[in-house]
Amino acid sequence: MPVLRCVLATMILAMSQLACAQGYPNQPIRLIAPFPPGGSVDITARLIADPLGAQLGTRIVIDNRSGASGNIGMEAAARAPADGYTIVLNTIPLVTNQALFDKLTWDPFRDFAPIGMVATSPHVLVVPKHIAAASVAELIKLARERPGRLTYASAGVGTTFHICGEMFKDSTGTFILHVPYRGGGPALLDTLSGQVDLSFPTLSAALPHVKSGALRALAVTDRERSPLLPEVPTLQEAGVKDFQFTQWLALLAPANTPQPVVARLNGALREALKSKEVREKFEAQAFVPFPSTPEEAGKFLAEESARLSRVIKSRHITAD
Repeated sequence: MPVLRCVLATMILAMSQLACAQGYPNQPIRLIAPFPPGGSVDITARLIADPLGAQLGTRIVIDNRSGASGNIGMEAAARAPADGYTIVLNTIPLVTNQALFDKLTWDPFRDFAPIGMVATSPHVLVVPKHIAAASVAELIKLARERPGRLTYASAGVGTTFHICGEMFKDSTGTFILHVPYRGGGPALLDTLSGQVDLSFPTLSAALPHVKSGALRALAVTDRERSPLLPEVPTLQEAGVKDFQFTQWLALLAPANTPQPVVARLNGALREALKSKEVREKFEAQAFVPFPSTPEEAGKFLAEESARLSRVIKSRHITAD
């Protein structure tokens, strides 16, 4: 009898979830962007909202819940009802904040169900005009000759710029002084003016300054060259073995969201990412679509969490 009751309960739950999915969605969906307007997460959320809503037959409403490196928005998403009417878009802090903050009220794997990956884009190693290095090899030589005298700018402690810079130092055996700023804009401005010697901005931020000649791009951080800078090698091509770092964005729902609802959201997302309009808008932001299944997204996020957490711990990076 206990076994029969368990089987019946499982069947009832499955039937309930299926019924829920068949009527889903029947109201607008809230998409939490846990960072301020104008950043890559907010921009991407707004780029996918209408195409995703069109696929689902409903309206997607953007809810900017910024603050505390994304923690405020992620907390709100984690505590939302698991009914498919609240979803959240996040980037690398999704898997790094656990290692950066001693006390975190949400867990990226316990509290969320991956819907799918959305987009990806590399960072770029750039130097201003005054740095006499025309290649990565020349920059590494310069850094080794002047340990602790070269500086690199980041958007703040624990940001993607910072983690990428520390990975570069680890991979090349160099000591380059970290100079954190309050955001990517000020970091890029001081790189342009020569106040710092190098930086690892996003491709979208760096591109106009590279095209104008104000910054020299030495390498992109992905495994493959960017079609937007086809003449610029990857760091691996430039001799930095196994180096790979990209910004990515993932869409998630609160944990325990019914599987059929997650599947419906994933299917709608993948169809939206196929559209020519979305691809063109992504390209304007230096992003490329990164479609996946929920299972593939979960595996990718777990691997990124393990890889980036090792860097954070080995370099003793903390946001507290």
